[in-house]
Amino acid sequence: MKCSVCESREAVVSQPHTGRVLCDRCFVSDIKERVRKTIEKYNMVSESDRVMLAVSGGKDSFVLLDVLSELLPAEKTFALSIIEGIPGYNRLDDIERLKKHARERGVDLIITSIKEFTGMSLAEIVKAAREKGLDVSACTFCGGLRRRIMNTYARMLGATKTATAHNLDDEVQTAILNVLRGDPSRLLRQHPRAPRLSEKFVQRIKPLRYVYEWEITMYSYLKGFRFQETECMFIVESPTLRARVRRWLYMLERESPGTMLRVLKAVDELAEHLIKAHERLPQLPQCSICGEPTSYRRRYCKVCELLMAVGLKPAYKLQ
Repeated sequence: MKCSVCESREAVVSQPHTGRVLCDRCFVSDIKERVRKTIEKYNMVSESDRVMLAVSGGKDSFVLLDVLSELLPAEKTFALSIIEGIPGYNRLDDIERLKKHARERGVDLIITSIKEFTGMSLAEIVKAAREKGLDVSACTFCGGLRRRIMNTYARMLGATKTATAHNLDDEVQTAILNVLRGDPSRLLRQHPRAPRLSEKFVQRIKPLRYVYEWEITMYSYLKGFRFQETECMFIVESPTLRARVRRWLYMLERESPGTMLRVLKAVDELAEHLIKAHERLPQLPQCSICGEPTSYRRRYCKVCELLMAVGLKPAYKLQ
């Protein structure tokens, strides 16, 4: 079967949400063009911006590096990778492949870790939490600490934007979770035009948010990327609500291709109408321990609360 776009090369990818079949070149070009249009639509990057790419060793990060290194000048970007400290998951060969991938694209890569930031690896933090009988998932510790480290490095190194590799699947799952948890206000924080409620927050952008995860996987294989495929032990041993939502969404997507894309676009449209009202909100207060932003009417930020709960003193080396 010939490619639906060029009509000359053999098709290798079926794209159910568009009804097209694409050759390898047209498929890769389609992904790059959609990312470019997403960046332009929401004015994610301007000429004055310096962008930090938050990357891991996974397929999403490899694609983010590959696409943005073509769309943005090398001198306007650098990358950060955070080693969580999870046995069997963080492997030296995966880190070396990520370094090579960034170097080949002219992007400087900085490697840091949760242990460098807190004094303990994620596995050690989770072990300490369980010994204290705390009902806190590893994902809660990991997510909070990774966001804090990313924001700290971005601010410290003069980045004006932080690009993360969240894909369409990630974004739709998060939107559904926020509704299920009765927290629709968080839908606004997902939106590309979300208000910045603290000068200490470096604005996050998600250029891959309209690209399916399966498309990112296919892009990676077609380009020959050797990315990290090991699954995190904490996901395997304790399936989350997100995992159940993911299965449900995939079932709907199989029955009606394009469902997830339509859901995210609908959520974005609804959120856009509410953003102007939230632009008048006051700046977030600062945590009385670390000085970072925290939620309204809270004395301590979530990161400091979590670290204190496991017996760690929230004293950060990087400010």
